[in-house]
Amino acid sequence: MSSFPIRIISLALFSISFLPSLNNGQLTRHSVLTRAKIVYHGGPILIETINVALIWYGNVSLHKKEAIANFLKSLNTDGDFNLQPQVTKWWKMVESYQAMLPGAKHEEVPKIIVNVAKQINDTSYKYGRNLTIGDFIPKIVKEHTKEAKNMLPIIITAKDVNMEGVCTKTCAHNGIVGNSTLYIILGNPELECPRKCEWPFTQIDSGPKSILFLQPPNLDKAADAMVIALATTLADTVTNPLNTGFYDGPPKNSIGVGTACKAIFGSGAFPGNPGKVHIDAHTGGSFNAHGIKDQKFLLPAIWNPKTSSCWTL
Repeated sequence: MSSFPIRIISLALFSISFLPSLNNGQLTRHSVLTRAKIVYHGGPILIETINVALIWYGNVSLHKKEAIANFLKSLNTDGDFNLQPQVTKWWKMVESYQAMLPGAKHEEVPKIIVNVAKQINDTSYKYGRNLTIGDFIPKIVKEHTKEAKNMLPIIITAKDVNMEGVCTKTCAHNGIVGNSTLYIILGNPELECPRKCEWPFTQIDSGPKSILFLQPPNLDKAADAMVIALATTLADTVTNPLNTGFYDGPPKNSIGVGTACKAIFGSGAFPGNPGKVHIDAHTGGSFNAHGIKDQKFLLPAIWNPKTSSCWTL
């Protein structure tokens, strides 16, 4: 893996048992879905500094750009200390997986720095508006990483772009080009699939129906839903970049530390109910984390390996 563009660490086999957790005598939504085992397969996880190249494909609105970029910048930078909890606390749970590796000896878990090193605006729609992963991803990654080597490309599509696999299977996707170049593709659900990828701000087409809807923290359903999808996928990417890290299930259909806790945002969550969150008194927006520039975010739960349960802010 000498060509792998991001510094990684690989240690021996490690496994965590996923056991049903009880909440006042009732099985949680997550425990029902994940009565299985997640195994550390001996491969790399991302550590130290992750340089990110944001590739805006199409005419992505300024509001969405700001929400996504500010979320990433908030991972390592606290906002107003008087406003709690912070996005940095959510990120510490992702960082904690370093301490779960066999032989890891840390008096304090090292930081994983996410650095937005480059932003690229590709508004030419060069590859069209109906894109396939097999054809599109390798081309755009190769094109835009020539001068941005050793970076993790995060491709964010505009609302008038349809991306294969995004929305139909998932709201964001991570993968590998060749043998070593990682990428994340983040779809825009505003037109293509709001009733799949904008929950808990919009009713979904299938599955448990919501008993309530939340107002988006930044008053843009698509933007805030994209932050949720990116947060989930980024957590999975860091802990399982090459499908040989922490995950449950088969490699090609793995359940990661973020996807394992899908649709949980606060305590008391159950199908159709995202759980307890904060409400902004001025806007009515729902959130559970504060970031930089006084921006608020609704962030998903992450699997906590120490407690074998979904953890939220």
